Amino acid sequence: MKYRELYQKGVETLKQAGIPEAELDARLLLEHICQTDRNVLLVHGDREIEEEQSGHYLETIQIRKKRIPLQHITGKTEFMGLEFVVSQNVLIPRQDTEILVETALKHLHDGMKILDMCCGSGCILLSLLHYSNDCLGVGVDLSDEALQIAKENAKRLSLEAEWIRSDLYTELDATKKFDLLVSNPPYIRTSEIENLMPEVKEYEPYMALDGREDGLFFYRELLKGAPAYLNRGAVVLFEIGCDQGVDVSDLMKRMNMIEVQIIKDYAGLDRVVSGVFLE
Repeated sequence: MKYRELYQKGVETLKQAGIPEAELDARLLLEHICQTDRNVLLVHGDREIEEEQSGHYLETIQIRKKRIPLQHITGKTEFMGLEFVVSQNVLIPRQDTEILVETALKHLHDGMKILDMCCGSGCILLSLLHYSNDCLGVGVDLSDEALQIAKENAKRLSLEAEWIRSDLYTELDATKKFDLLVSNPPYIRTSEIENLMPEVKEYEPYMALDGREDGLFFYRELLKGAPAYLNRGAVVLFEIGCDQGVDVSDLMKRMNMIEVQIIKDYAGLDRVVSGVFLE
């Protein structure tokens, strides 16, 4: 079968299954199986594909048809121009989270100490370390499996960081102080998880989604424990749900943080809250 014909078959199957962005997923899976890039579809669509590769591709299309995330099928995803390993044990990095990293980079100076709470795959901390010089990073997560993925990503990117299994601050050394705290914590209200896309609610780790009853539990806990671990003038940055900007800002202001701001994503939705710690 020819490359373009195989692609069209994949698109048709995914569309019939109601898969969002069927064309994109069909193309990315074909490129993954055939080790090609998007130019092949545009320029060499008449290329004949071996039967073994065709069969493998159609098998992966059937897997995606079951709403298993594309990134779990390929085992990787791109974030901030870098490739990260992912699995069902970590939240899949999303483009919206790049707003958090881009905002953090505006505050980051050489030699700073960065604390990434609820670090998951490590994509936030490792991106900050990659695009800065001589910064020190600590990533914290409660999941052993997530930390293993973070360590693998650090190795693949030739970056060094300290990874700590901890329920938020419980296992952190209180003598260590940080200049930047970043976090994309669980922030979805428990009652709303059932309404999420199947790819999210069925295949991503529940503990990385559940922000408890009002979605604000982890923001409160992170801010409550932060003073013991932050230097004066440290910047705190949280990714938030699009309707949580005012609430999280208020939490920061109650901690006497200054320069509290809400940053929007490319869709114009509230995505990040930042503030400066002066206690």
